[in-house]
Amino acid sequence: MSCPICKKDTDPKYKPFCSKRCADLDLGKWLNESYTIPAEEEDLPDEEELARAEADETRH
Repeated sequence: MSCPICKKDTDPKYKPFCSKRCADLDLGKWLNESYTIPAEEEDLPDEEELARAEADETRH
C-alpha cells in the first residue's frame, strides 16, 4: 500500500500514511474543507413558482 499523499510506502506507525508530515497534510485538507463530496442539485421551485403558490394561498 502506498501513502495517499506522496505515494511512498506506508509506515505502520502512521498507516495509511508514510509519515506524520503526510498525515498532518491530510488532516489539514479535511480541516480546510479541501475534500468535498459532489452533491446532486435538488429540483427546487424558482421564484415565479413560489410567488404563484403564495398568491394562491392568500386567495383561499
